[in-house]
Amino acid sequence: MKTSALYGCYATLASAVLILAIYFMGFHSDVSKLPIASWIGGVGGLAIGISVTILGMKARRAEVPASEAFGYGSALWAGFLIHLVAGFLNAIVNFVYFSYVNPGLSDLIEQAQVEKLEAKGVSGAQLDQAQHMIHMMTKPPVQAVVGFFIADFLGTLISLIAAAFLKRPAPADFASETSTEV
Repeated sequence: MKTSALYGCYATLASAVLILAIYFMGFHSDVSKLPIASWIGGVGGLAIGISVTILGMKARRAEVPASEAFGYGSALWAGFLIHLVAGFLNAIVNFVYFSYVNPGLSDLIEQAQVEKLEAKGVSGAQLDQAQHMIHMMTKPPVQAVVGFFIADFLGTLISLIAAAFLKRPAPADFASETSTEV
């Protein structure tokens, strides 16, 4: 668990640096720049997630003695724990970011979503209802909770794939000893 928590912290630190870089480059200051910020954040977040998962699983596998197997389940569990810790810590970081560092970002996201709906021809009562829902979903606590679940879901998907490549079967001599005993 210690290794997974450490790599979860690394993922959160890298994500915080990415979000602050996007903020300081001015991509969270204007509605027209939000798609670029979203793209950079998505690609950067995916790169962070994949990198930290692979490095964390390798570190966890190195802790298991070479005479023991580090199977698919063990690798998957290590990746899942990494992303569970990262998701929790990222929720805190997102809450702080949306509440204190850049409190106007929620309004920009809301404005961008309303503009998209208007461009699709939504108007009147439907637009008012959608705007109310968008306003509720862009509040910092909601962003933190939704971000937690999305990060855990995507992290689990990454872990499912990475575990297939990073598992380590039991050594051949150990496997042959157990099969002759049966």
